[in-house]
Amino acid sequence: MYNWNESWATGNTLIDSEHKELFKAIDAMLEACQSGKGKDHLKKTMDFLKSYTAKHFADEEKLQQQSGYPDFQNHRKIHEGFKKYVAEICAQFEKEGPSIKLVGLVNLNIGDWLIKHIQREDVKIALHIKSQGK
Repeated sequence: MYNWNESWATGNTLIDSEHKELFKAIDAMLEACQSGKGKDHLKKTMDFLKSYTAKHFADEEKLQQQSGYPDFQNHRKIHEGFKKYVAEICAQFEKEGPSIKLVGLVNLNIGDWLIKHIQREDVKIALHIKSQGK
């Protein structure tokens, strides 16, 4: 389970609240899997991920631009790569329907990617914003 861990906190209220929302969605997917309903829950998770990545990444990028974050272009490329990955998984879902393989990809790859991204990249943004007094 991806219960929120304060070590993942960036210190930015907006970013942290959106990250917590994401972890709740991934946890709901894991709970559905544990009860044998993962394939049934997959469409809801895929829809959430598409809308979440669009909104959350836009919010993060706006904060980066407002604060003059020096690594903005690199961070944006990382976001674009992840959105592409989510789109590929969504396309596979649309083509093949729900499968154990897709449930596994969402649970393992997306959850793992997000935690690493938060710990490696998003914390840097929050520290930069704090250093700007914003």
